[in-house]
Amino acid sequence: MPPDLVAVKTYLLDLQEQICAALANEDGSTQFSEDVWTRTEGGGGRTRILAEGKVFEKAGVAFSHVHGNQLPASATAHRPELAGRAWEAIGVSLVIHPRNPHVPTSHANVRFFVAQNKNTAPIWWFGGGFDLTPYYGNVNDAVNWHRTARDAVAPFGASLHARFKKTCDDYFFLKHRGEPRGVGGLFFDDFSELGFDQSFALTRAVGNAFIPAYLPIVARRKATPTTESERNWQLYRRGRYVEFNLVWDRGTHFGLQSGGRTESILMSMPPLVRWDYAHTPLAGSAEAHLHEIFLQPRDWANLNAAEIAALEYRLLK
Repeated sequence: MPPDLVAVKTYLLDLQEQICAALANEDGSTQFSEDVWTRTEGGGGRTRILAEGKVFEKAGVAFSHVHGNQLPASATAHRPELAGRAWEAIGVSLVIHPRNPHVPTSHANVRFFVAQNKNTAPIWWFGGGFDLTPYYGNVNDAVNWHRTARDAVAPFGASLHARFKKTCDDYFFLKHRGEPRGVGGLFFDDFSELGFDQSFALTRAVGNAFIPAYLPIVARRKATPTTESERNWQLYRRGRYVEFNLVWDRGTHFGLQSGGRTESILMSMPPLVRWDYAHTPLAGSAEAHLHEIFLQPRDWANLNAAEIAALEYRLLK
């Protein structure tokens, strides 16, 4: 059946509402501001920002529905059949930068893309996912995060979680640093293989799983006592987030090359960040454990009790 853009848009607008309400409730000190904007080349959106909250230093949740007559090079490089087609892209994207260094930064997006001309059938797909970027690793947080991701996509195919996890690990990787951005999650793109109805259902399952995956971690860690040294480490590691988004992220490149709204595209940037030259964590420190234990390939969702206990023991050494 042909793609139902109205149904996708209705779902995504509601998803933005639900996520903003949940985050504002968890923060408890402030609300999201809203910026409704239009794009000269076609379309627009609404960007919502929560700034300087008690729990969230900055949280951005953006809805956009944009269209045009010619795709930028970032889109046609790996899909040359899209050249010369009119296109529409609709999605929700969010990035959350918490105040407490023991609460991970998190990112999620779900989106739909369609390109068509008068003479051929439309080319369409869904994409999305979510990933977690801790500053101080916690084994149970990582396990529960990945198990929630696994359970969200399990009804749509037994092999999808492993496939989407690998795609996430491969994509959110800083090639110039030789390290992952965080502990991953799941990520998919160019997805249409289940047909429109089921591909849309899968995308909804992923979008709906974000809050149940993330907010329990926030609730457990937001009141953890912190030090100035831990805050500096958080700001230093935020630099990796900035590097990935500006150097490698295809969404950032697509938005800028297609004439997108710069403020909305760069809403993912943290409010404060630092770069320290050739910084190396002290051996045996919690900061070193982030590299040695958490920024390593690992099948978090399927760890057994003994494997979890062994990792937790390593954190105590």
